[in-house]
Amino acid sequence: MCVVGVTAKYLCLLNVEVILISVHLLSHCYNSFVSSYPRLVVHTDLWQLNRTWVFQGHGASLQPQTMLLDEGHERLYVGAKNTLFSLSLDRVSTHHREIEWASTESQIEECMMKGREKPECANYIKVLQQYNQTHLLACGTGAFNPVCALLRVGHNGQDKLFSFEEESVMSGRGRCPYDPNSPCTSTLSRGELYVGLYTDYWENDGALCRLNNQTYTRTERNDRQQLNEPKFVGSAVIPDNDDRDDDKVYFFFTEQEVDAEGANKAVYTRIGRVCNDQGGQRMLVNRWSSFLKTRLICSVAGPNGIDTHFDDLEDVFVLNSKDAKNPEIFGLFSTTSAVFKGYAVCVYHMDEIRAAFNGAFAYRERPEHHWTPHEDRVPYPRPGSCASKVNGGGFSSSKEFPDEVLRFVRSHPVMYRPVLPQHHRPVLLQTEQGRRKLTQIAVDRVQAQDGHYHVLYIGTDDSFVLKVITIYNKDTDTMEEVLLEELQVFKVPVPIKEIIISPKRQQLYVGSEVGVAQVRLHQCDLYGSECADCCLARDPYCAWDGLTCSRFYPAGVYTKRRFRRQDVRHGNAVQLCNGLQIDAEEKLVYGVENNSTLLQCVPRSLQAKVLWFLQKDGDKHEVRGDERVIMTSHGLLFLRVRSSDAGVYVCQTVEHGYVHTLLRITLHVLRGERVASAVRVANDGGPRALAPSSVPGPHSRLWYKEFLQLIGYGDAQRVEEYCERVWCSDKKRKKTKRRYAPLGGEKRGKGRGEENSHRAPRHTLDT
Repeated sequence: MCVVGVTAKYLCLLNVEVILISVHLLSHCYNSFVSSYPRLVVHTDLWQLNRTWVFQGHGASLQPQTMLLDEGHERLYVGAKNTLFSLSLDRVSTHHREIEWASTESQIEECMMKGREKPECANYIKVLQQYNQTHLLACGTGAFNPVCALLRVGHNGQDKLFSFEEESVMSGRGRCPYDPNSPCTSTLSRGELYVGLYTDYWENDGALCRLNNQTYTRTERNDRQQLNEPKFVGSAVIPDNDDRDDDKVYFFFTEQEVDAEGANKAVYTRIGRVCNDQGGQRMLVNRWSSFLKTRLICSVAGPNGIDTHFDDLEDVFVLNSKDAKNPEIFGLFSTTSAVFKGYAVCVYHMDEIRAAFNGAFAYRERPEHHWTPHEDRVPYPRPGSCASKVNGGGFSSSKEFPDEVLRFVRSHPVMYRPVLPQHHRPVLLQTEQGRRKLTQIAVDRVQAQDGHYHVLYIGTDDSFVLKVITIYNKDTDTMEEVLLEELQVFKVPVPIKEIIISPKRQQLYVGSEVGVAQVRLHQCDLYGSECADCCLARDPYCAWDGLTCSRFYPAGVYTKRRFRRQDVRHGNAVQLCNGLQIDAEEKLVYGVENNSTLLQCVPRSLQAKVLWFLQKDGDKHEVRGDERVIMTSHGLLFLRVRSSDAGVYVCQTVEHGYVHTLLRITLHVLRGERVASAVRVANDGGPRALAPSSVPGPHSRLWYKEFLQLIGYGDAQRVEEYCERVWCSDKKRKKTKRRYAPLGGEKRGKGRGEENSHRAPRHTLDT
């Protein structure tokens, strides 16, 4: 039996606040360290907010390798371990179809005889492309013996057609890597597959290849000037003009570069470019006659002219626009240093990329020499150009190019001019030590009332997706980063492997080893129910429509509610929301003399600065913290409250110049002798000082609940449960747990510092 004396409960009660505040002070220290904190934190139960849906297959590890969005068929195709899935774009968790494509027992046995582990000998689908209007091309590792096949999906509008065509099975060598962990990238143009991969079993031969039914073109074998230990990241077809024969395919990869001394190896990010060429007739047979590459720079200027470079490309996103010839390229980079780990996002324009490829070729006499611009004559047609009408129309195929052109492009594949990012700096930086790793990026271009904004969705290694906007100030030449949301997509901390965005459906499709999640891009009502909450959020998707914080639509679209207030660039709620503030809440709190008391006030915005004022005897003055009164992230903490502290306390927040009165708390201070007398009487089982009309026994709970209410605890049950847990045995705790609701079942604010940088979160929501 557990015996809890009322004195013990009373002491427990007085220490509840001190324990909770200690935890939040530790949280404050951590969040001061992690300054790049989001405005809104939404944790794992996102489906309770109707924000996300997750497909997990049959419950085992799904391990998706690649995903393909098909808006026409309204499906998301997923290539995973031994299986291909067709998921609904409306709800990925319902009405899926699947094709099992596993390695046979004999294939697995042969793979293991070569020294591989059994999990490696599965068939991991690494390539998934739209082959034509009715079929997909899928390629898998096939127990270290790559294999490809066509999948029939039918014409647009056919109901969920998804079948495997046995007669189409072919070798996947040169189309898919052997190793499931090997990086590869692919894109398909006009029925031809362009792929960057390692073509051999031992991963010695990294190559950029083009395959169709008749021809096979690739980079030179063992030519480290073309490719040197590459890691393939992304690829895209980007036209230069209306001549389809002049289209270019761009590859994004990293590779090793030997420095001028020939000793140290550095990692460089490259962008490579090829045409739809056939190779040469006498030289460069089945080899690229158009392959060129140059360096992508993403760096931050440092002191003494020494820049900090982010050289390792983690992911790339090509943001298309109405002008297909001029997409924007977003690169997610990390540092290569073992000491300093940081991440950056840089944006590149196609005019800068084309200028680099149209500029001087790089030249060095020997591998240990420095690169210099090639200043001698360049043959005609310009090496690296396509055989097209735009380029004169004198050559119908690369096989007709002069040997001089082919010889030059083989010996000069590197361009001298690198590609610099927009504004010559990253649009986003994460440099705090100990922060999570960033893995994937997708971008949406959103029209707001004051212009267009890029909304970045960045995946992490612990199941989160960060929603960020970047704002460039032309007058000051500075970049502001605003972290709008932090979404925990999966319950377990796993790396985000892929993010696909559908602006049409306003959805993200996120892949990890445990499943595929579908996440809505925005949920405006989470920002709050006031005009100021909505405007200060600075989310380009959201605006105050006069009633709620709701989706913003440009003029002429859904104009039933024309009253829209939004200011993404400045978040000026003072101007937009003047006179629309809701009256402050009023509360009554009792404190016990010489004991701790917390006046709780937690703003929705974690960027807001909290100010406290005391109104007493007609005067109003600001409350300053000292050794007895501490300003915490959860309110004003009196370590030892005095009778003179009684009065009306006003909690106000200031953010972007907007002053908001959140709470008015009337504090009454009880004399210590009165409370001590009440406890003694209750322990003795005598008459109660607090309610003399009834006389309970020493084990009655009635006096205790009234006492809790007297000193300001409206939810007596939760505090009583806490004390039971502290003082009772395990057996009694189990009974208590069944009797009361869990302590963790309510929404609680997240601890944070009193001062926040401009990148601090504005809102926190734990669900």
